[in-house]
Amino acid sequence: MATPKLSISLLFLMMIASNCVCGPVAVGICYAGCAALACACFSAAGFTFGTVPISIIAATPALATCNSAFATCMAACSAALVAPTP
Repeated sequence: MATPKLSISLLFLMMIASNCVCGPVAVGICYAGCAALACACFSAAGFTFGTVPISIIAATPALATCNSAFATCMAACSAALVAPTP
């Protein structure tokens, strides 16, 4: 009698496994892409991302643009957190 219960359990697991939501993985990949672009932008301006004080960022137009683009990119990634990924 254990075989029908096992078959039903396996069928149920296969049904729920086919509809996967990979939001945290997708948002992590998106955040990594944003950070890579920010690093490239800061490097093109002659600075190292993560080591520049906010006062220098605000005073340097290129860095302010990089920082604004980074914030926009990170905000756009939040949609990937709730988006279903088949």
